[in-house]
Amino acid sequence: MNGRDWLDASRLRTLPLAAACVMVGGAVAFTDAQIDPAISDRFWPVFVGVLCTVFGLQILSNWANDLGDSENGADGPERLDRAVASGRISPQAMKQAVKGLGVVVLVSGVGTVMMALQGTELLLPAVVLILLGIAGMVAAYRYTAGKNPYGYVGLGDLAVFLFFGWIGVAGTAFLLSHTWTWAWLLPGTLTGALSVAVLNLNNMRDFKSDETAGKRTLVVRIGWKKARRYQAVCFILAWTSWWCFCLVIEPGQWRGSHWIFALSLLHVAHLIRVFQTTDPQALDPELKRVALSTALVALFLLLSQTQSLPV
Repeated sequence: MNGRDWLDASRLRTLPLAAACVMVGGAVAFTDAQIDPAISDRFWPVFVGVLCTVFGLQILSNWANDLGDSENGADGPERLDRAVASGRISPQAMKQAVKGLGVVVLVSGVGTVMMALQGTELLLPAVVLILLGIAGMVAAYRYTAGKNPYGYVGLGDLAVFLFFGWIGVAGTAFLLSHTWTWAWLLPGTLTGALSVAVLNLNNMRDFKSDETAGKRTLVVRIGWKKARRYQAVCFILAWTSWWCFCLVIEPGQWRGSHWIFALSLLHVAHLIRVFQTTDPQALDPELKRVALSTALVALFLLLSQTQSLPV
């Protein structure tokens, strides 16, 4: 067991996608945050605090997933890319690491909420956000680890949509601006649905081994053909929600929409490849493409609102 094993188990390539909800939350909150100088001064420190907390949650989820899939039989010794299943990290060491990281994430989350809302009377929202953060930690662990993990019965998609979508975007935006609007659920749907699309791709790639191991992901439940149609629904929902927000709810407030439209065409090309694919393993490169393109869209939205870009 060495540092490289822990880096592999952390799956750092998943962090850009995890950051997408934070970046979109920052984008939608930026204008409101500029109204009050005190809130504006905290914008970037709070943003970094939220981002660090989300990164910690994602790594916690990756470690717990590595542990849980080994304990529940979804991964065997042949999975050399998995640290626990391959024997490079012991289950006991991973459990201790998950507990330790859980404490770090909790401290980071509570500290960020306190930094964002100090000097305000927003006590109830602070408590709600902390409880949602704790729920996120539990969800990260219980996805594939512990008894009766919900990822094994096809509920992972819902959890991803909520935490990487509505909660991630709207929660971030509230912390950064101290305001609230239900319209934020639309950009939350953008990142939530695209994150679900990445999960669905992962489950489509692994559905044969998952079915054999008794891991009843949504793909295993609905089958290969319906999973491809479900993939298309995720993208249609994501982009319809965004354009409703951009063109109907906040018309004229978003610069560079033509570039966002151009980026969305990458997802059209992705869907064409998915519907042409018959070999599940051939979907592996698509995971990286969708995750990175989603992060790129989120980064562009953040920069287009917060920086003086010629867009």
